Amino acid sequence: LPQLGPQLPPRLTQQPWQLLYSTGRDGFSLRTLYRSGGQPDSPALLLIRDTEAQAFGAFSACAIRCSSGFYGTGETFLFSFCPELKVFRWTGRNNFFVKGDVNLLMVGAGGGRIGLWLDGDLHHGGSHPCETFDNETLSHQEEFCIQDLELWCLA
Repeated sequence: LPQLGPQLPPRLTQQPWQLLYSTGRDGFSLRTLYRSGGQPDSPALLLIRDTEAQAFGAFSACAIRCSSGFYGTGETFLFSFCPELKVFRWTGRNNFFVKGDVNLLMVGAGGGRIGLWLDGDLHHGGSHPCETFDNETLSHQEEFCIQDLELWCLA
């Protein structure tokens, strides 16, 4: 969180963060993550560590939730710590920020690829370069197994 602080929108940099969901505490379930989701207009930070100890994730200006279509704003971004912090911001090419249902959570899309996706049991995910963020693959592998996942929001 300290490294990501300067990357957040200026209005959020001095705000305290609260852990809403953790696989270590709450188990591995996308449904449970959605139920833990916080206020609809509360920014969310998704932190992931895969089984190869790579850390990466996404920032959303609004809560992570189930949706029938994409939602979010241009403040949304992807990031990875491989080996130091890299941030991938909105390119303006599309508005495919965040979309989720009980089986799949997606952040960023376009060109037939998804920037970051997580399956319904939060065991597997993937990352591909996408038009929304023009990102690199966030993990060493395009598909990965999740070791730990946390969802933080503004307190």
